[in-house]
Amino acid sequence: MSATAAPEGATAALVLADGTVLWGRGIGAEGSAVGEVCFNTSLTGYQEILTDPSYAGQIITFTFPHIGNVGTNLDDMETVTPASRGLVLRADVTDPSNWRAEKHLDEWLKRIGLIGISGVDTRRLTRLVRAAGAPTGVIAHAPDGKFDIPALVAKAKAWPGLDGMDLAKEVSCRQTYHWNETRWSLKDGYGKLENPRFKVVAVDYGAKRNILRCLASVGCDVTVVPATASAEEILRHEPDGIFLSNGPGDPAATGEYAVPTIKALLDTGKPLFGICLGHQLLALALGGKTGKMHQGHRGGNHPVQDLTTGKVEITSQNHGFMVLDESLPEGVKRTHSSLFDGTLEGIAVDGKPVFSVQYHPEASPGPQDSHYLFERFAGLMEKAAS
Repeated sequence: MSATAAPEGATAALVLADGTVLWGRGIGAEGSAVGEVCFNTSLTGYQEILTDPSYAGQIITFTFPHIGNVGTNLDDMETVTPASRGLVLRADVTDPSNWRAEKHLDEWLKRIGLIGISGVDTRRLTRLVRAAGAPTGVIAHAPDGKFDIPALVAKAKAWPGLDGMDLAKEVSCRQTYHWNETRWSLKDGYGKLENPRFKVVAVDYGAKRNILRCLASVGCDVTVVPATASAEEILRHEPDGIFLSNGPGDPAATGEYAVPTIKALLDTGKPLFGICLGHQLLALALGGKTGKMHQGHRGGNHPVQDLTTGKVEITSQNHGFMVLDESLPEGVKRTHSSLFDGTLEGIAVDGKPVFSVQYHPEASPGPQDSHYLFERFAGLMEKAAS
């Protein structure tokens, strides 16, 4: 197939599996990448979003137009090796204007090998995703403006999609490590846990660094283990509590090896806390089911009600799968509800120190309304030790 010339000035394209082509200007790395096209409505925190391992296999459309205006820095990285496939922007990236900026977004994208396109009508693309669901697409950047569109369409069509895809193994750590860094403060930056109160094992299905910091900030001396760690390997560390992390992909696929482990951990009676993929895997281990959402929840402005207190919190979310409420077995109750669409956002087990939430309480990016959940986990471990 011969290369197709782009419209004048276009050096990038987003090509969808149905043949739709959105032209724009390339930023970041050159080349092409395939993935599921989604959108995020957050107003801040683009670097945390782009480095969130939960975005593995996805091309992120930012609905907020001013992306790149605060630059990038090492402190806001949520993982060392970002797994997202690309980003789609409305406006061109401007020079950074922030005292914490270390690199221009374009330079940073080149360094980590992430492909971007600007100049796209992101409102049109967002409406398309909302109407038809998250499509498969290929993002391509060629400075010479030459693209083989039929080949890119074929590449998009050939990608199997996230249904049935286990991505946790790709983003999980390869070996066990220790974590004691605490949350960032304006005065001191990141801190260090000096007087640990609890020993926690965090199972890494794609854990964000700030979740680990939040655990350390409530006194947890954290040992992080790979997603495939067995219950025996986890319990060898003699934890006071166990944490199931966020992560990407289809929970049913990851559950093939994770669910038997979680079931064994539940039998110990130790406090257990899950977030995002960890929440979905916990639900599967308890006998529930999960399903793919039409468009997913991604943004920093999602209202959720804690049904145990009546409190409404504004949350940060990033998930394309959900726990099916009607599948919850007896003894497992809904604790949190989305006030956008009523979907299930949290569960707890009656009479046991076990709970989880679908959203991201670590506030990276996003509001800090949900930090209390880490205190709740600490309280369960304190009670279990008394």
